[in-house]
Amino acid sequence: MQYRTLGRTGIKVSPYALGAMMFGAVGNSDHGDSIRIIHKALDAGINFVDTADMYSAGESEEIVGKALAGRRDRVVLATKSHLPMGDDPNQRGNSRRWIITAVENSLRRLGTDYIDLFQMHRPDPDTDIDETLSALTDLIRSGKVRTIGSSTMPASEIVEAQWVADRRGFERFRTEQPPYSILNRGIEREVLPMVQKYGMGALVWSPLAGGQLTGRIRQPQSSDPRQTQSDLRRAEMFGFMRDERRLEVVEQLIPIAEAAGIKLTHLALAFAIAHPAVTSAIIGPRTMEHLDDALAGLDVVLDDDLLDTIDKLVPPGTDFGRLDMDYNTPPILTPTLRRRPLDNRSAA
Repeated sequence: MQYRTLGRTGIKVSPYALGAMMFGAVGNSDHGDSIRIIHKALDAGINFVDTADMYSAGESEEIVGKALAGRRDRVVLATKSHLPMGDDPNQRGNSRRWIITAVENSLRRLGTDYIDLFQMHRPDPDTDIDETLSALTDLIRSGKVRTIGSSTMPASEIVEAQWVADRRGFERFRTEQPPYSILNRGIEREVLPMVQKYGMGALVWSPLAGGQLTGRIRQPQSSDPRQTQSDLRRAEMFGFMRDERRLEVVEQLIPIAEAAGIKLTHLALAFAIAHPAVTSAIIGPRTMEHLDDALAGLDVVLDDDLLDTIDKLVPPGTDFGRLDMDYNTPPILTPTLRRRPLDNRSAA
């Protein structure tokens, strides 16, 4: 395994990070099997594990904690908070009140006394970034958190957070966790350049485009016989998986991968870690078979000709559709923020 430096933190991490979202009730509910998957990933040289408090309502963190017993010191452990953890409106977000509580809860579930990388799972328009960075700074100074990061943060907010940290003497975000795949390259325009400018590490999620780049979710007339009920449910649940533009690109990528003698999943993962701004790509296996498939592609390298072919198919900086779980800024979600009052819309 060739390890990379996580931004300028000096922390060395594997190019594949083990994502733990599928461990627990929403994915693999067998704790023993999930632990075996984690152990196999660690034995293969993966030393970076990423989870979050809301994955299966904390169950994922508990599974990861059990798996890391006796191996904690050799693992770079990342988790996140922001998304709802209950009905209480204060059990979510990026306020000092919730961040402090969320970290204590995560430490307990993970069975550890420190978190290597604590990330804000999403931006919080209702909370000043000063408030968030102040709380995170105190957690670092207390020794409970080693370093901090953001997730799905727009480039403009990455810059604002860096400036606020500099002006106020707070710890700054050292990593960003955005979505990135052959089908979703929009972050190449601004987010990844900002990550490089500020010396941040990029831990990208959904390099398989939500499962579409496994080749099992295809146009109806050419569906893969390996398609599982899980694939079918996911395709029905998420709108992006029914986007014709995405399905067409997958159909074109399959023969490209075959001609190169590479599995489509390996092509997708190798593409994600080939970008110079990307530190690690998150793999999120639910089964041992999924992990074995990812590990089998560890040594795959895409040459310039193959990357040029992908660039022609999906131009750099282009998103083909949008992931349902991606972050939308308030003006996208709230019509009144992008529409003038009715009596002030004309030029006359």
